[in-house]
Amino acid sequence: MTSEIRPLAGLRVVEMTHMIMGPTCGMFLGFLGAEVIKVEPPEGDKTRDLTGMGRGFYPTFNRGKKSVTLDLKTEAGKAALHRLLETADVFVENFRDQSLAKMGFSPEVLKARYPSLIVSSLKGFLKGPYENRTAMDEVVQMMTGMAYMTGPTGRPLRIGSSANDIMGGLFGAFAVLAALLERAKDGKGHVLRTGLFENCLFLVAQHMVQFDIEGREAPPMPEREFSWPVYDIFETADARQIFVGAVTEGQWITLCDILGLAELKSDPRLISRMDQINARDWTVPIVAEAVRSRNFADLIAAFEPAGIPFSPIHRPAEMYDDPHVNRPGGLFPSTLPEGQTYRAPIMPFEIDDQPIHGDNLNIVGIGADTQEVLAAVGMTQSEIVEASGEGRQE
Repeated sequence: MTSEIRPLAGLRVVEMTHMIMGPTCGMFLGFLGAEVIKVEPPEGDKTRDLTGMGRGFYPTFNRGKKSVTLDLKTEAGKAALHRLLETADVFVENFRDQSLAKMGFSPEVLKARYPSLIVSSLKGFLKGPYENRTAMDEVVQMMTGMAYMTGPTGRPLRIGSSANDIMGGLFGAFAVLAALLERAKDGKGHVLRTGLFENCLFLVAQHMVQFDIEGREAPPMPEREFSWPVYDIFETADARQIFVGAVTEGQWITLCDILGLAELKSDPRLISRMDQINARDWTVPIVAEAVRSRNFADLIAAFEPAGIPFSPIHRPAEMYDDPHVNRPGGLFPSTLPEGQTYRAPIMPFEIDDQPIHGDNLNIVGIGADTQEVLAAVGMTQSEIVEASGEGRQE
């Protein structure tokens, strides 16, 4: 299943990453057609072995990549990485600054040695007072106020996915695209740094700006001040939960019509949208009672053609049964090294009605491409064995 649109075809990305943010950056570049070579230690990326909520990390964010094992604790392994970088357009890494420098692969060293190479470093923080701190998705959510805004007062809560890591990887890929365009003009490589903290800061910027303009802090989202007459979760007659919104005066009238609430339409206390918002304490219970008298299927059959914002309250697993997710191009199959297949989304955009996903979406085994890739850069069989750490895998 090959996408016809491959804007990065012919570009080689060498990726040395783990967990989510770094691998996501490489994956997005691969979806755009780049050849992505993932460099793993001889025993493989530890992310491959995660269980529980971590089970989906590696299969989701490493689709379509080649795998080369290198023992970077040895001079042979380091020399092999240099051989690869000589052929690369982009190097993606998410090591600690000190670790990378100790191995001799700091961005500054690479920039001097490979003048046309684009080095994309995905870090916890951009340069500044926190640049050497250890960061994780949960850490930066707590630091920036994201967790404060997500849970009720006194109960900060991380959001329900690795959204910061994923979006950080997206910003990393976005920066690579910008650097590639710049290189086409100046012929030079560039050193990029993407910060997980700064990514999360961008996500809470709307709340920061509200404070800067108005001088007052927004309350956590569960206690937010509403700007709309209806924007709530209700229960239907068949015990289904449904989110319903009415954010314009037209939607308010339409919702009242659908739910048979003519008395709210004609109430002189509810003429303007601000009247409707200020009356939420007594109107929302009335709407809730009307929703509770109707079945879920009846409501969505009425809401959709009328343009009322609505949604069932789904679990992620239920997405595999969703008709829109299952449309052609909604989910794409991948195969694990042991042969099991699974389905996952790809890029959330189309070009000329075509989904964008590169040449393949499979996960290869540890070091599956070591021999082919290293031989192609001129290494002998004995050099490959020494550099790859073959024979010392656990």
